[in-house]
Amino acid sequence: MESANVVPEKAVVEKEWLTVESLDLEAQGVAHNAAGKVVFIEDALPGEEVQVQVGRRKNNWEQATITALRRESSQRVVPQCRHFGHCGGCKMQHFHVGAQVATKQRALEDALWHLGKVKPEQVLRPIEGPAWGYRYRGRLSVRYVVKKAKVLVGFHERKSSFVADMDSCEVLPPHVSALLVPLRELITGMDQRDRLPQIELAIGDDVTAMVLRHMEPLSEADLERLRVFGVERGVQWWLQSKGPDTVQRLEMGGPELAYALPEFGIQMPFKPTDFTQVNPHINRVLVARALRLLDARGDERVIDWFCGLGNFTLPIATKAREVLGIEGSETLVQRARDNAALNGWGAKAGFAASNLFELTPATLAGHGHANKWLVDPPREGAFALAKALADINADPALAPGYVAPTRIVYVSCNPATLARDAGVLVHQAGYRCTAAGAVNMFPHTAHVESMAVFERD
Repeated sequence: MESANVVPEKAVVEKEWLTVESLDLEAQGVAHNAAGKVVFIEDALPGEEVQVQVGRRKNNWEQATITALRRESSQRVVPQCRHFGHCGGCKMQHFHVGAQVATKQRALEDALWHLGKVKPEQVLRPIEGPAWGYRYRGRLSVRYVVKKAKVLVGFHERKSSFVADMDSCEVLPPHVSALLVPLRELITGMDQRDRLPQIELAIGDDVTAMVLRHMEPLSEADLERLRVFGVERGVQWWLQSKGPDTVQRLEMGGPELAYALPEFGIQMPFKPTDFTQVNPHINRVLVARALRLLDARGDERVIDWFCGLGNFTLPIATKAREVLGIEGSETLVQRARDNAALNGWGAKAGFAASNLFELTPATLAGHGHANKWLVDPPREGAFALAKALADINADPALAPGYVAPTRIVYVSCNPATLARDAGVLVHQAGYRCTAAGAVNMFPHTAHVESMAVFERD
């Protein structure tokens, strides 16, 4: 929403009553004033009547906060976290969690239609899970405030680079929330307390790992403080001096960081800086549903694009004749290969490295025919993949003899790029969107994850 045309001005209280029509993708209420201009209203909910204070104006929109509430939504609830509104980690705790899911489902359908001109034949039931204590991954900022001689550990304040002064967090697991104050005390007592910008959290089934980013080498005294804290609080410490490749475990003993996919009998070791899903409860359901929708048979070959550590590849190996996992990094491919071998699926699960954002019809065909695909891209989506399929569909001579997959299950963390890619698959590559549904991976945030199925005859 930021623009060079935004004109800063003093906040102005408007006396007009506005009716909130919907929520946008940032969880702001959307209304129109008497002049027809769109007004984005922080913390307003659909159906509410509000007066606002406008703090930012542009030619075709205004941004505002509520000053008076005349009609309250039946879905408005009391936020469970006392830091809500100040901390920027959540934006929807004041909205009933069931209504949050329905809103995300509508956001997905709207994106598919307005951006891709695609309407799924079936709307899948949203995937839901625990609403609290679900966040097994997170990046906690650390700041030593000199004027207050105080360390803050937590998420950023809403719309600010400052760290929120928080002593608890309802979306973190309770045992991690209880560590926020002890972490403050630990870092306050460290020699390098003003050179420790963040702690990255990664929780496995049996391990709570924390990656401490340090700008200068830690003293032996600081290392011992971390070891003592780790033993007393059940934390496995990792240290990061520069980029992610510099992460090393502080030797303290204890089990390996890993998570399980029990339905498939799979154990997935990972490093705390690896990409794994924030919400393990949802991930287990997500993988199981994706496998059911994919319906890989014992005589079929499947390709898992953007395979990561093998979160979908290894479960597919339990069903298909053969699966190929493709990722952009040779290092990551080797990690996935190791996980396949560890779980006994090395013979059926192969892996390859490829630039997935510069695929052509020729490189696509070079990976061989597959009966079905699983696609799980980052926020940028899988446009090159969809475009290569579309190009082959338009001109088969670009990849002689290539046969496109009959089914694609697309797992998305960005409804806009999913809709864009869906438009290519449906209108240019010969597919139908047979199903789509939301995945509430991040309750109380505006983040929309989803899944869609594409089929061709």
